[in-house]
Amino acid sequence: MSVNLRVSQRARLVAVLPLVAVLAGCEMSVGNLAGRATDEWTHTYPLAAGGEIEIVNTNGRIDVEGVEGSTLEVRAERIARAATDAGARELLPRIVIKEDVKPDHVRLETERISGFMIGAGIEVRYHVRAPKSASVHVTNTNGQVAASALSGTLFAHTTNGSINAKAIAGPVDAQTTNGNVTVDLASVAGKVSVKTTNGGLVLTVPGDAKADLSASCTNGGIDVSGLKLDTTESSRRHIEGTLNGGGTAIELHTTNGGIHVRSRSAA
Repeated sequence: MSVNLRVSQRARLVAVLPLVAVLAGCEMSVGNLAGRATDEWTHTYPLAAGGEIEIVNTNGRIDVEGVEGSTLEVRAERIARAATDAGARELLPRIVIKEDVKPDHVRLETERISGFMIGAGIEVRYHVRAPKSASVHVTNTNGQVAASALSGTLFAHTTNGSINAKAIAGPVDAQTTNGNVTVDLASVAGKVSVKTTNGGLVLTVPGDAKADLSASCTNGGIDVSGLKLDTTESSRRHIEGTLNGGGTAIELHTTNGGIHVRSRSAA
């Protein structure tokens, strides 16, 4: 019996060792990506008034700045990492940005590289100058999203990363899973929905904004400062009320984190 037990244990150990070796090898490769190669992908597109811009990315960040005019300018930094510079240079051409271009809709997507990449990594950083009245839809995975000076609809979703929106004057749908969300509204001109799972929310609005506010959190607190808020329901983790008599809907929610709503003038 004891001999069989020792043989069985030895067999299990032999079976496990290759897996441990593979995992250890992957971990060492990920931690030692000393090789690096980069290039820039730049394009401009004419966009019809009120047109839509859509960007889908994985591993990297997306920055969108609203500007005057009707031209969309995109500069994307493509970054490849590997154990050596030569390996990174070989990987770089495999980072493909797919375009779908129409007069009123421009869609850009970082294509996923097929298969497993052991000992390598890619990243794309989008720097976008967009007509400020355009509708902007950005979706990211493992990266931050930043937007500023936009008056059209802003749809900003990411999975692991923060969202920072400044001087926004249109409807907002901002959502992340692991990260903080900060939204500064130059005006409240459409529905505002801001959500995160693990992170805090900060919303700044004009002091005279007319809105119906609903804010809730599971683990955290809610603070409203510098604003005329008439509450219809109030507790540490849930607030319902109207700002300056009510108006546009503002919905805020987080699971693990606090919520702060404040006046732009106070901020």
